[in-house]
Amino acid sequence: MSLENLTRHYHEILADLGENPDREGLQGTPLRAAKAMQFLCRGYNESLDDIVNGALFESENDEMVIVKDIELYSMCEHHMLPFIGKAHVAYIPTGRVIGLSKVARIVDMYARRLQIQENLTRQIAEALQSVTHAKGVAVVIEAKHMCMMMRGVEKQNSSMHTSVMLGAFRNSGTTRQEFLQLITR
Repeated sequence: MSLENLTRHYHEILADLGENPDREGLQGTPLRAAKAMQFLCRGYNESLDDIVNGALFESENDEMVIVKDIELYSMCEHHMLPFIGKAHVAYIPTGRVIGLSKVARIVDMYARRLQIQENLTRQIAEALQSVTHAKGVAVVIEAKHMCMMMRGVEKQNSSMHTSVMLGAFRNSGTTRQEFLQLITR
């Protein structure tokens, strides 16, 4: 959708809420809101190939690689309110490792779409698996959901934790336990 259309829709939303979109404090709000939504949903305009950009490097390492505490900001597809948290991502290489920043960029690409946390967790894991051909991939996400905090049940201290374990992380309790212990340190 174009910036112009989004701006028009935000103008209409303000009017439908009973506000005057032309009053001084709101005059630029529809455009600012449209730009913010484009930014928050920019993951739709990104691809896994572009994100990774060939940043796979030969390595003899066959031990677990973990990137933890990757901040993430996403939008709940049910209420279009933010959920905010962190992702912990691990993989066991098979001859190639991925550039460190690429793991965070993969998280961002999927987080910057209208989303539910359960699907986001799986998308990150499957993307990393498809790119690296790792022996296993693990992803845990911890997030606070504004749709649960600001409306509905209004539970301020709740958080949601999701995990996806693929390959060795799914098949080996020892490997899974090592990962879970390392991310809680």
